[in-house]
Amino acid sequence: MLRIMFKQLLDEKAFKERRRISVQEVCEETGISRPTLTRVANVPGYNATIDVLDALCDYFDCEPGELLQRVSED
Repeated sequence: MLRIMFKQLLDEKAFKERRRISVQEVCEETGISRPTLTRVANVPGYNATIDVLDALCDYFDCEPGELLQRVSED
């Protein structure tokens, strides 16, 4: 299963910028709907589209390998 490291990257970005970043702000900056971001953040194995992953990579200024982590389903 692939895990989207949204919360971790959001925490890291907020720490680097020394400010709180809300999910609403990410929605406005990326064009991703709030329900989709909520599922990305909270549903293990959520099946996000390539467009969502691309928008998140742009927002976090990262590569897909930094956004995704492969986890075994034991």
